[in-house]
Amino acid sequence: MIDYTKRSTYYYDLPQERIAQTPVEPRSSSRMLCLDRSTGALSHRHFYELGQFLRPGDLLVMNDSRVLPARLYGVKTENQTPIEFLLLKPVGEKVWEIICKPAKKAKIGTHFSFGGGKLDAEVLGITEDGGRTVRFTCEGSLYAVLDEIGQMPLPPYITEKLQDKERYQTVYARELGSSAAPTAGLHFTPELLAELKAQGVNQAFVTLHVGLGTFRPVKEDDITKHHMHIEHYTIPQETADLIAETKRNGGRVIAVGTTSCRTLEGAAAEHGKVCACEGDTGIFIYPPYDFKVIDGLITNFHLPESTLIMLVSAFAGYDNVMHAYKTAVEEKYRFFSFGDAMLIADLSSDGSAETVSDAEVTAVSERLMAQNAAVYEELAK
Repeated sequence: MIDYTKRSTYYYDLPQERIAQTPVEPRSSSRMLCLDRSTGALSHRHFYELGQFLRPGDLLVMNDSRVLPARLYGVKTENQTPIEFLLLKPVGEKVWEIICKPAKKAKIGTHFSFGGGKLDAEVLGITEDGGRTVRFTCEGSLYAVLDEIGQMPLPPYITEKLQDKERYQTVYARELGSSAAPTAGLHFTPELLAELKAQGVNQAFVTLHVGLGTFRPVKEDDITKHHMHIEHYTIPQETADLIAETKRNGGRVIAVGTTSCRTLEGAAAEHGKVCACEGDTGIFIYPPYDFKVIDGLITNFHLPESTLIMLVSAFAGYDNVMHAYKTAVEEKYRFFSFGDAMLIADLSSDGSAETVSDAEVTAVSERLMAQNAAVYEELAK
């Protein structure tokens, strides 16, 4: 019997070369492994074919959070010792919680400089988990300076330098505040979104600012003891209304990414339904779990033993997911943030099979009638 509370249950072998280091171009040309949630059947497609699996009246819910260029490289003011800052969250006017390395160089009262003097920082305090609280000083907007001199906070398994900062943003990103990208949305292009809209697939947005906790490994062997990270989210009234309308009309709510999923399921768990609200969620989803909102999920391939593969296993079924991941490795899919996509939904009756026109139906019927007439004539002889 499978123990879903055991961390090692969610392990799988992944060769290092399967970890994507750079994004593909164009965005929608990434591969897409389609997993039928009800049967476990797999099919191999490309992301630009997504519309073949969606129906008019379905609703895509996307996270419009924008990644902050939160990695800074600078020097200690008094002796030019190199330092690296990674901004986590604002706690005041130009005051932020950060992590830094080497941390031992960042004592309270120490001053640092970034971007050739465009940005200065003073360490105010040390946080419970060993981070720092710092006050930044600069001319004008801190966000404008970060946009100029900051680097994207790529996850540690990506070692190649990103040439274009915008490639770690979704094309619909607008609410600045994430420490990491909601990567399932990286596959969309404006053209694909327009095609889906013309097809009758509705689109709605939530905002969940992704924290670095999304990369925090599960260290407890018993995952129920894992301390889940907290992330801030917002659900606008328009999105809540669209979800209610979609459910009422028999459409499917398809979350684009685990962040959108956690936002919707977290809000429903707290309020009993998806409503216009703002708050923090630390929802930890693993098998078995009764999903209250989403009917489909678009996601990337996640790290072994991570909270994200646990969430996907809860939605698609553990056996289905482990088989899908094994297949993806064998078929040389690209994994993690810049990797390929998965579509998980009930796909067997979604209208994705080839449609047949009325003219084709008539032609087939006439051909069958002619064949039957020939048979009858032969029998009558």
